[in-house]
Amino acid sequence: MTEKKIKQPATAFASPRFVNTGNFMRMQRFEGAEGLDFAIYGIPFDTASSYRSGARFGPQGIRNISVMMKANNPVHEVNILDYLKGGDLGDVNVVPGYIHPTYDAIEEFASAIIEAGALPIALGGDHSITLGELRAIAKKHGPVSLLHFDSHADINDEVFGEKYNHGTPFRRAIEEGLIDPHKSVQIGMRGSIYDAGEFKLAKDLGLTLIPTHKVREMGIAKTIEKAREVIGDNKTFLTFDIDFIDPAYAPATGTPEVGGYTSLEGIEMIRRLKGLNFVGMDIVEVAPPYDHAEVTSLLAANLVFEFLSILAINKKEQQNNG
Repeated sequence: MTEKKIKQPATAFASPRFVNTGNFMRMQRFEGAEGLDFAIYGIPFDTASSYRSGARFGPQGIRNISVMMKANNPVHEVNILDYLKGGDLGDVNVVPGYIHPTYDAIEEFASAIIEAGALPIALGGDHSITLGELRAIAKKHGPVSLLHFDSHADINDEVFGEKYNHGTPFRRAIEEGLIDPHKSVQIGMRGSIYDAGEFKLAKDLGLTLIPTHKVREMGIAKTIEKAREVIGDNKTFLTFDIDFIDPAYAPATGTPEVGGYTSLEGIEMIRRLKGLNFVGMDIVEVAPPYDHAEVTSLLAANLVFEFLSILAINKKEQQNNG
């Protein structure tokens, strides 16, 4: 009888202890994305956060509570895995404390997913990680539309004198030609800000920014309708910062802002995105150390599930019309 060789666990010198824990929704773990429609992966990096750290544990927290999720969406009347093949690819081996090597690792990991023909869905991580994802997306698709749900615009030029931070990714993304600002929409900005002219700056950069007080005037349906008008059929990357949700419903985040949205309102906004031409998605800034009864992680898992449901509906309708 041949003796079975036991594989040693990854050394913590090469792979941080908080990567590669669990699978989203108990889906199958894959080594690569070949043959998949979507691929879940984690980016446990929070070095670029400006207040409370802890989002490095976001992928683990979201995966842990995602065991509560089932594959059927009763609102859309669709089983996501009847129409989509996907799974969990584990985590990017980030480099804690070093953002540029981490960006390189994110771009390489995401590019492999995209080249395999799958749609990448990242669990963050602070919001700085989105820049690395967008580099991989743009390498394949060119400048895409950004659909951005957040309480902050993240278009600062510098934070603490640094160009790369969770408050700067979309300024850099525009400068690098990764997104088309004229076909991009930011929704939900609120609270006190450093620069009184920030909303005007977004407009000057070409972005359509709809702050929370305007969303409340317009209502959710008209807000999403406006976003759809701006984006059209352009290829789109969805990024959802959990602090878009009011901290009464999602307390576990690094820079909470009061006056936000309920869990249901966040889910409703995702449900209204049916038919958009998505090429990627992430959910960021979930910081489990500040959670209560895993409510923030549970909401994040549900938001990813709702996004997957949209992809399944889109695929179902393509098959029915094809």
